[in-house]
Amino acid sequence: MSPRLTKGRLALRAAMAGGVALGLAACGGGNDRPKADVAAAKITTIGVNSYLWRASLETLSFMPLAQADSSGGVIVTDWYSKPDSPGERMKVSVSILDQDLRADALRVAASRQVYQNGVWVDAPVQAATVQKLEEIILTKARDIRRSAIG
Repeated sequence: MSPRLTKGRLALRAAMAGGVALGLAACGGGNDRPKADVAAAKITTIGVNSYLWRASLETLSFMPLAQADSSGGVIVTDWYSKPDSPGERMKVSVSILDQDLRADALRVAASRQVYQNGVWVDAPVQAATVQKLEEIILTKARDIRRSAIG
C-alpha cells in the first residue's frame, strides 16, 4: 500500500465511488443524466462539508477544543496562549454553513484578550488574522479533496 493511500483515504475513495455508482444507477436509461460534481463534496456522513470539517480540525489542532459538533458544523476552541506570548490569548470559532466546498460555506471568528493588571481584557483581533485562517482552511480542504479524488 502506498504511503499516500491510508485506510481512511481508501475508505473515502470507496465511499465516493459507491455514491457516484448509486447516483448513476438511479438515473435510468435516459440521456438526461445529472452531472455529478464531486467537487461539491456532498458525499458525507456528517451534516456539513467533510473536507472543510477535516481541514478546520487540522488547522486548529494546536489549540484545545471546547466544542466540536459535526452535525451543526461548529468548532469552538478554548483559550490558547502562544508559549512566547503568555500575556495574550486567542479563542477561535469556525462555522461550516453548507455541504458544498465553497468559500462562503466557511465562517471564522476570533476573540483575543490581553492580560493587564491581573485580569484578562478583550482586545481587537486584526481582520487579517481571521482572513488568513479562512485561507488556510480553504486551501487545506481543497488539498484534501484533490488527494481523495486523484
